[in-house]
Amino acid sequence: MIEVRGLTMRYGRTVAVDDLTFTVKPGLVTGFLGPNGAGKSTTMRAVLGLESPDAGETLVDGRPYASLRRPMLTMGALLDAGAVHGGRTARAHLGCLARSNGIGPRRVAAVLGQAGLTEVAGRRVGGFSLGMKQRLGIAAALLGDPAVLMFDEPLNGLDPEGIRWIRDLLRSLAAEGRTVLLSSHLMNELALTADHVVVIGRGRLIADTTTDALAGRFRRDVLVRATDPDRLAHLLRTHGATVTTEDPGPPGRAVPGEQGALLVRGVDAAGIGDLALRAGIALRELTPRSASLEEAFMELTEDSVEYGARRPVTEDGVEDGARRPVTEETR
Repeated sequence: MIEVRGLTMRYGRTVAVDDLTFTVKPGLVTGFLGPNGAGKSTTMRAVLGLESPDAGETLVDGRPYASLRRPMLTMGALLDAGAVHGGRTARAHLGCLARSNGIGPRRVAAVLGQAGLTEVAGRRVGGFSLGMKQRLGIAAALLGDPAVLMFDEPLNGLDPEGIRWIRDLLRSLAAEGRTVLLSSHLMNELALTADHVVVIGRGRLIADTTTDALAGRFRRDVLVRATDPDRLAHLLRTHGATVTTEDPGPPGRAVPGEQGALLVRGVDAAGIGDLALRAGIALRELTPRSASLEEAFMELTEDSVEYGARRPVTEDGVEDGARRPVTEETR
């Protein structure tokens, strides 16, 4: 496991990490999330012993990383894909790392193949694209076949094929029982990859939960399509629900005969189904809707963003792009 216990990091008057505690468990891909300046990279550097904490500790497999005799056999990490000597070839770079930890040349060849770099192994790293450097950094992290892996923004610079490759790789590593910690700002990819998330803001822990549970905390509504939506809406309101109507679409694009769906809050999907059944109203759609991981993250960290940009405001005072339910005033 990776254990962060009461970690505090100060730089002058700035508190970069503030009494942070969490555990990254094996068998899961854990997403490490936070706005810019939240303290993610600082925490990762502390885990690797590259920063000295003012308080607390970080442990890898129960020990400080700096105390490991051959650390690459226990933990592999990628913090900066560009931190490579540009004059070395990919094979030479991995070879130097391997020899420093008693790893043989066969393993070098194996990770080059795993990262898709065999054909360019003899090329100098200075000529690599960012995506190729990311692959090389991931290959380096895998050199010691470690049980613990940590990656800081490994998706930067990767094309769609590369993103899919690392997604499948990380999930397969976790399926083998390894511990995987992944930092990224690409929320859509994390939603597909991570089983668990640790969210921090201004150096403090905000959430430590499963990906699904985090999105579920910000449940939006239930989308309902029915044969008699007006009667169903009236019935739901008498049972304490808040009901608005979704716009069916602009003229010329709406489906003929299709009425706007009902957006229901205050009564769950099962309750809506029971009420519709007793009233003899047929339902065409009944979909509980929760926030996406990105939406949940934005709400959680709203007060932790250092430099937030506001969306343009329309003439009616609503932020452009914000969803507006259809009412008599806006119809």
